Amino acid sequence: MRVLVVEDEQLLADAVATGLRREAMAVDVVYDGAAALERIAVNDYDVIILDRDLPVVHGDDVCRKVVELGMPTRVLMLTASGDVSDRVEGLELGADDYLPKPFAFTELTARVRALGRRTTVALPPVLERAGIRLDPNRREVFRDGREVQLAPKEFAVLEVLMRSEGAVVSAEQLLEKAWDENTDPFTNVVRVTVMTLRRKLGEPAVIITVPGSGYRI
Repeated sequence: MRVLVVEDEQLLADAVATGLRREAMAVDVVYDGAAALERIAVNDYDVIILDRDLPVVHGDDVCRKVVELGMPTRVLMLTASGDVSDRVEGLELGADDYLPKPFAFTELTARVRALGRRTTVALPPVLERAGIRLDPNRREVFRDGREVQLAPKEFAVLEVLMRSEGAVVSAEQLLEKAWDENTDPFTNVVRVTVMTLRRKLGEPAVIITVPGSGYRI
């Protein structure tokens, strides 16, 4: 899942990003509304965590732009105010969910995952295919009943492949969904991660390479 965190409190923004990366999400971070508009113009995000009271360009205007562009991106709006009127106003702007500060990180993560499921065709919370059982919420993977310990990026790549339901996923798509914008697109990081993932999942191999196209399960 690709997430953009837009929050002018830099310590909070960086802490949220670090936590979500540990949950196997690809996270970009910006600290004002203008930078957020630049990112959404070039990158596709599943979820935007958007502080409402942003400098340069207000969070309301960022939310309006996402709606105006007709993007499938879901917006989780944050605010220091817990007033019902503020929550209603934020949702009327086009936000998909609303979370007042301070918040529990576990709740933020659960809301982000729930919104991420709404950007694509609805799938069950636990994904199963080819003997693999992947639970995004518990961060657990089993192969034929055997638990498989995966690093965050390996988990992220496997989740993208499982959600594709047999369709071919290109290396570029994996890079976009599982890594943030600081990753060099010309590295072999996707190939190396897939190789490690294959080894950990064991035989027979379930991740198939489609020459010239990408990978599928």
